[in-house]
Amino acid sequence: MSHAVHKDYAGAKLGMWLFLFTEILLFGGLFILYAVYLARYPQDFSSGGHQLNVVLGGTNTFLLVTSSLFAAMALTAIQQDKRLLTLRLIGGTILCAAGFMVIKYIEWSSKIHHGIYPGSASIVKGPPGESVFFSLYYLSTGIHGLHVLIGATLLGVVALRVKNGTINSTDYVILENGVLYWHLVDLVWIFIFPLYYLML
Repeated sequence: MSHAVHKDYAGAKLGMWLFLFTEILLFGGLFILYAVYLARYPQDFSSGGHQLNVVLGGTNTFLLVTSSLFAAMALTAIQQDKRLLTLRLIGGTILCAAGFMVIKYIEWSSKIHHGIYPGSASIVKGPPGESVFFSLYYLSTGIHGLHVLIGATLLGVVALRVKNGTINSTDYVILENGVLYWHLVDLVWIFIFPLYYLML
């Protein structure tokens, strides 16, 4: 019986890694697209980057790195059979995710209010590279934001399972996979932040 559980555990982890690989291909494609257009419009990309709020982007980077730390600590806590601590740490991860989304909402609202969005009059009149930059910015941060929402929802479901004892110190593969997914979300942002917010 334990051997079967072990096989399922290995299969679940392998499945998660394969899924993460497809996610890496998705974001990798966006980053390659970014590199191609950056080579074509370096000045326009620099100009676009200077219109983004580095403080908000930096705060979001801090929130996601902190959330990733909480998620990793939650995995260690469940392995040590510390259920309450696990729940608190998952809660901390979800709170950081919520903070991230609030900041992203503020940032997008501000940009849209100032007429900075794909197809807007000011963008259409501006340099072509700037239009491409903001199109890629909204696409990359939008897809990433969707992943933050999915990851936070997944961790919420995991928390309920920890609470009812389905996930415990002997069976925690779902939490482990959730943490792996969350690390990917964090890692992708660590690429997005300098590419868009720290343009020279």
